[in-house]
Amino acid sequence: MKNWWKILGVILLLYSFTVGMLIPLKPGVYSASPFTLEAGKKGEVTIYGYNTNYTKVKTPIRVWLTQDDANALAAESIKVVSDNQLIATFSMPTYYPGNSEATSLSLWVDSDADGAATLPDAISVTDNHPAKDVVDNVWTQQPVDNLSYTGKMTFPYRAMLGETVRNTYYHVPFWFAMMLILLSSMIFSWRYLQTLDIRHDHTAVALTQVGVLYGILGLITGSIWARYTWGDWWNFDIKQNMSAIAMLIYLAFFVLRSSFDDEEKKARISNVYNIFAFSTLIPLLFVIPRLYDSLHPGNGGNPGFGGDDLDSTMRMVLYPAVFGWLFLGLWMAQLLKRMAALRDKLYFEE
Repeated sequence: MKNWWKILGVILLLYSFTVGMLIPLKPGVYSASPFTLEAGKKGEVTIYGYNTNYTKVKTPIRVWLTQDDANALAAESIKVVSDNQLIATFSMPTYYPGNSEATSLSLWVDSDADGAATLPDAISVTDNHPAKDVVDNVWTQQPVDNLSYTGKMTFPYRAMLGETVRNTYYHVPFWFAMMLILLSSMIFSWRYLQTLDIRHDHTAVALTQVGVLYGILGLITGSIWARYTWGDWWNFDIKQNMSAIAMLIYLAFFVLRSSFDDEEKKARISNVYNIFAFSTLIPLLFVIPRLYDSLHPGNGGNPGFGGDDLDSTMRMVLYPAVFGWLFLGLWMAQLLKRMAALRDKLYFEE
């Protein structure tokens, strides 16, 4: 079947929309308060869960504060307030491993109804005692082990992202598809310069139009995500700035084409520019952002999605979404190319 890839693209997008929105997030820990506890004293921590079922457990819930993989402090008592709220009581040790006066502790909650959930850097403790070589053995009495697992199909929960983790299936595929489409556009520009076949020019322009559209959609979805996770629509992050510059370079491609009346001259100069524009994407999107501090995952030492952040369940939706948007983009480019060919035909008939 000649147009199988179009049908496949529609199926993949419908699949990514449906599955990406219907699969629930894994139960997690939304927040904990107070943020600071005092060393050597007893303290209560109120734990707020997300998608949790604390009142439906069959075995007692377990809660820990952990400094690292080797040092864990179990809660003395746990009170279930509601499906989404616990109160855990800890007798905080006097001394803490390491030489720092302040330490950050992660919170772990384990229940048979929801599985294991963690909130990194949930609690801060200041240890002002000078005897750093002394460590309370309470840290190793009840380690974090035998964690529960529900086996349900869920997306990973991260307190900073919440439900916006689903934007992964839109924001990321737009950029992946954009890069592949603009690469194809550059190849057709090269072929036009070699053959002067106007059909290659039409293809390059059509692909560039779709690629820029995807780039703009990537900026919009990224800005929405930044508003939720970073607190503002535009944070002047290095990746944001470089992406915006890249789109401006490509928008100049269309300004350049509109400045010529001679069709052959327009095609030659704009296709040379298109090759130049694609060559700027590599340093702007992949090199420069890695040289500076960045809020964006995968840049400036900030790790990209991986491990629990992008688990096998999310990959089942992300990769089909990439190919779905790619096939849809190629379909749109094909239609734009045909429109350009029809315009040329009408122009020469006149």
